[in-house]
Amino acid sequence: MSTVGTARNACAGSGAFLYQRHRPEKTLLYQLVSKHYPVFRQQLAEEGRILPGYVKREFEDYLKCGRLEHGFLRVRCETCHEERLVAFSCKRRGFCSSCGARRMAESSALLVDEVFPHQPVRQWVLSFPFQLRFLFASRPLITGQVLGIVYRVISMHLLKKAGYSRKTARGDTVSMIQRLSSAQSYTNEISNSLSPSNVRFGLPFQLVNATLYL
Repeated sequence: MSTVGTARNACAGSGAFLYQRHRPEKTLLYQLVSKHYPVFRQQLAEEGRILPGYVKREFEDYLKCGRLEHGFLRVRCETCHEERLVAFSCKRRGFCSSCGARRMAESSALLVDEVFPHQPVRQWVLSFPFQLRFLFASRPLITGQVLGIVYRVISMHLLKKAGYSRKTARGDTVSMIQRLSSAQSYTNEISNSLSPSNVRFGLPFQLVNATLYL
């Protein structure tokens, strides 16, 4: 029996789903940001400083996320013909808990259903000192180069343990780059999930890498 779609359909048999519109304006985080972000920007302007563009977009898009006045879709049930208004989301990767949770669930379902083989998977986590974290934050191309080095080192280690070489086999990996810690402070960790038993034979060694930014 095929197991494709098991993660996405895990709740399919649990009964009817009651939709409740997300109301970010009622959350403590939204209230804090909406209250203090304008004051923070004004203070910076008085000091002759401005926020980087990507930081400004993160805040402003978050304040529009889930708010009907900033755009919505009208959806209609094909069975009961009931209509609902679904507000647009910001889809940002910063501190929006709604979009972050949705991306986490969708990414997990994709990995379980379509990416990871039905074999053991080994996880490797690499942390960096603060000096390198700030360098990676400002120069993402360097992060990509470091990611390639990390993959090659771990992959070759596993291939040698399995008794193969890069000329006869290769390993696959899924890499996730974590940007924030549990305290919402900036971090930069690379998590590699490799399957030692998922070795491909008769193929030249190459970088096979899917990267997810969390």
